[in-house]
Amino acid sequence: MTSKLNEFPAGVRGGPCSICTKLRWWAVLIKPEDFRLLSDESALGDYQFGSKQGHHVFCKTCGAHPFGHGNIKEIGGAFRSISLACLDDVDPTELANAPVRYMDGRNDNWFAAPAETRQL
Repeated sequence: MTSKLNEFPAGVRGGPCSICTKLRWWAVLIKPEDFRLLSDESALGDYQFGSKQGHHVFCKTCGAHPFGHGNIKEIGGAFRSISLACLDDVDPTELANAPVRYMDGRNDNWFAAPAETRQL
């Protein structure tokens, strides 16, 4: 994947659900029609938990989690969530300076930040 963070006006999102905390998942959300997979889908695995609204896709070879997808009404319906750590050619300074909007998906409180965000 190749991109620049300024192409994502909605900003970077992070949250404390169980898998996002463990992966330190910071992502950008896009609509499914704006996403194109460039590799063979058979190389990918899928993990779901809790409400099963989201799919956390991972590479069966290296274990990286490049994107996810699902349909959550509270955040606008169908989405693709792209991991910033998997984007090629994004300057580390740009990643460090990206504004992050925290969402408390663990408690289905999508529009509020969790009380603690330092670990995210």
